[in-house]
Amino acid sequence: MAAVLALTGWFLYVRLDSHLTTALDHNLLVRAEDVSALVERPGATLAADGGGRLVERGESYAELLTPGGGVVDATPALDRTNLLTRAELERVRREGVYSDRSSVPGLDEPSRLLATPVERDGRRFVLVVGATRQDRVEALASLRDELLIAGPIALALATVAGYVLAGLSLRPVESMRRRAAAISADTPGERLPVPETGDELQRLGETLNEMLARLEAALEREREFVADAGHELRTPLALLRTELELALRHAESPQELREAVRRSSADVDRLGQLAEDLLLIARSDRGRLPLRLENVAAGDLLDSVAHRFEWRAEESGRMLTADSADGVTVHADRMRLEQAQGNLVDNALRHGGGAVRLTVTASDGLVELHVRDEGAGFPPEFLGQAFERFARADPARTSGGSGLGLSIVRAIAEAHGGSAHAENGEQGGADVWVVVPAG
Repeated sequence: MAAVLALTGWFLYVRLDSHLTTALDHNLLVRAEDVSALVERPGATLAADGGGRLVERGESYAELLTPGGGVVDATPALDRTNLLTRAELERVRREGVYSDRSSVPGLDEPSRLLATPVERDGRRFVLVVGATRQDRVEALASLRDELLIAGPIALALATVAGYVLAGLSLRPVESMRRRAAAISADTPGERLPVPETGDELQRLGETLNEMLARLEAALEREREFVADAGHELRTPLALLRTELELALRHAESPQELREAVRRSSADVDRLGQLAEDLLLIARSDRGRLPLRLENVAAGDLLDSVAHRFEWRAEESGRMLTADSADGVTVHADRMRLEQAQGNLVDNALRHGGGAVRLTVTASDGLVELHVRDEGAGFPPEFLGQAFERFARADPARTSGGSGLGLSIVRAIAEAHGGSAHAENGEQGGADVWVVVPAG
């Protein structure tokens, strides 16, 4: 504000100086025309100017010079002193000449003069008229003093008004800050007050509240994840502890001890697999699921998965087939994609029925890897949450498994830039597939 006021004052000062100079030059030009008419009269003299009508005593002056610089006539105060330099006399032959003087005889003030050519009795002369610049100096000095007084006052008023207005404008920000300082994980649902101002401040408050909602949802998901993980870990740990306590207290033969160790080993395997699944989910949440991408033949991948589960299908008397998918490749991490397909086949063998078929569909640069069975399919109300963590179609959790299989499938698919889907077939059975980029 100080800079603005200073620049504004300087601009006004310069503009007034320019206007006053222009007005003085115009006044000298008019006066030169009037005095020219006077000196052209036969017998008229500058000293006899009717009581100072054209040349005011103490305010202005005039003189008549020959082209060589000799003084022909002059107002009394000048005492017949030549006011022009030789260079100015040369220029005045072609045009009028304006010039400033710090002082002239009889007028101890700065002045400005105009020299113009005139004719008298058929001879050429140079007429010089001048006037003091004191009025201009006094006007500029008065403006300067007023600016030096009014400027600081205006600056002080602007500072106070700006401070007050800034405080009023930032009051909603302070309210938001205080509320933000009080919000914590123990106060869910708390939001920042949003002022109805329709400006950036309102949009900032709305954006921060949306961010708080996302953080709250993420925190709630983490809490649910920890609770579900604890629940899933507690069951095999309790079984493991029970098996070991029974073996310790009641085993009466090496055979019983070996059977207890075998059952304990199965529980440890389940714990290890659950830990691996939880680690994979956590990595995918942080966007750090490691992938080794390469072009993989889709047929080879399905054959590998089918071969791995062939013995389970035979034990349950079910058929497991895989498409050849000639010429179809995917750009993926083979190990991770086999893990995802393996989870789908495991679900189909565990919860589905009839034959299990692994098929491939390619279009628009994407490849769909389907696993279909001929069982009862998913409960309709479960399809929307089939890929959620620890979600089970069996609410009583009596069918085995941790409820992480399909969520791992989705995590692997999304890590590849793809997606996972599930639906029930028109003729019955479930169809679950992942979509990944084609090779």
